[in-house]
Amino acid sequence: MSTQLVWFKRDLRVHDHEPLVQAAKAGACVGLYVYEPELIEADDHDAAHLDFVNESLQEMRAQLEKLGGKLLLRVGTMPEVLEKLHARLGFEAIWAHEETFNDVSYQRDRRVRAWAKAKQMRFIELPQYGVVRRLKDRDGWSKICNRRMKQAPTGPPSRINRPPAAEELDAGDIMPAADLKVRAFDRRGVQIGGEANAIDCLRSFLDTRGVNYQSAMSSPVTGESGCSRLSPFIAYGNLSMRTIHHHTNARIAELKSQKKSGLSIEPTWLKSLSSFKSRLSWHCHFMQKLEDEPSIEFENFNRAYDGLREDEFNRSFFEAWCHGQTGYPMVDACMRALHQTGWINFRMRAMLVSFAAYHLWLHWREPAVYLARLFLDYEPGIHYSQIQMQSGVTGINTVRIYSPIKQVTDQDPQGIFIRRFVPELIDVPDKHLAEPHKMTLMEQTLFGCQIEKDYPKPIVDHRQRYKAARDRIHAYKKLPSTREASAKVYLKHGSRKTPMRKR
Repeated sequence: MSTQLVWFKRDLRVHDHEPLVQAAKAGACVGLYVYEPELIEADDHDAAHLDFVNESLQEMRAQLEKLGGKLLLRVGTMPEVLEKLHARLGFEAIWAHEETFNDVSYQRDRRVRAWAKAKQMRFIELPQYGVVRRLKDRDGWSKICNRRMKQAPTGPPSRINRPPAAEELDAGDIMPAADLKVRAFDRRGVQIGGEANAIDCLRSFLDTRGVNYQSAMSSPVTGESGCSRLSPFIAYGNLSMRTIHHHTNARIAELKSQKKSGLSIEPTWLKSLSSFKSRLSWHCHFMQKLEDEPSIEFENFNRAYDGLREDEFNRSFFEAWCHGQTGYPMVDACMRALHQTGWINFRMRAMLVSFAAYHLWLHWREPAVYLARLFLDYEPGIHYSQIQMQSGVTGINTVRIYSPIKQVTDQDPQGIFIRRFVPELIDVPDKHLAEPHKMTLMEQTLFGCQIEKDYPKPIVDHRQRYKAARDRIHAYKKLPSTREASAKVYLKHGSRKTPMRKR
């Protein structure tokens, strides 16, 4: 019986894992996960990412062993690890999911393909999402994506045959961040990885937590429980997108059936789940952008914006933003929440990037890399697309400049979130939370928060910077060269369900 190798990357599960299913059918198989130094040492990696992976690996290894399989863990560079294993196992094919991750993984995959070709070995990469490799045109993409999502998720193999040669191989150890010398932020309250935790999170959202999703997701107060919180499980493949789609559709059908039969259901449920489904489709839409144009990890979508901010990077502004010391409570609370928990809701992420891009006029690349380390759910395809969109350099998206003052009054008027993460302001009354620097000296003393001593004054003036940034970005957007480049960006990346009329 031929030996098959299943290479696990960001697909750490046994359910709805097509490469695992197909490899088990093709012959005896063994699983492999590699701790790759070039990925671990990359600027966008953090110890919290590795912890989540390790939690997932520990569970997955036990699941594979129950099925008769074996998961090998190795530290090293690809394809050198494959070369050593091939000498011991003699595997005839490598099975894996297609991966759309960062440039390091992209170059690694090219080397693995070249190695397999030189060995005259099959390297079978199967789609994991609605992302289409070598897509010629965005027209019709949504149909392909929807067709994939409609396919029923598969279960794990009923039995995995282990190759005899694998019995003699050391399985390898789970490698803690400290052993791999991975740099880390001081974290607490971070979500724990693994397929079982992912399923529990999905069920709790669809059964109870998601009832007010549509209204709860914008505020960092209600979003913490009202958002799905599935993003890290999706990023590391503890759940397939197809599984989430099917469970969501089943829950919608259940609610509709209950309503039709006369049972009382919360009126917000169906609208909330409809809103959730629309955001699920955004996942693959943004992932497709990076698949089609890997350079957006480093370069502007719209090259007409080159030079807009690059030469004006203010390092002191950047450091204040990174450490939650801007003097704008909502900005600082969000950044400190990320440092501690690795998660904030989408609107607050957009506000953070908007503040960096417009109020501080920082080029997006360094803030993007810093946030990549902070986000537990870091997904490059979504990350770089969203950051460029919020920075106004795509040319095809509406320019949105968030007011960090208005976000306090709109999303945290009672200061629940702000006081949790900016304890310097714990005794400051609600009416002063948006702009504590406007308190009188007597009020500062009374409420135990002296500006510039206990909490910084704003590093920039909101109204001045807002107007200057708006005028500047719109002037760029109106240039004929920008408009011409924007049309090309839309042709390549624009979201559309119906084909564009070609001229």
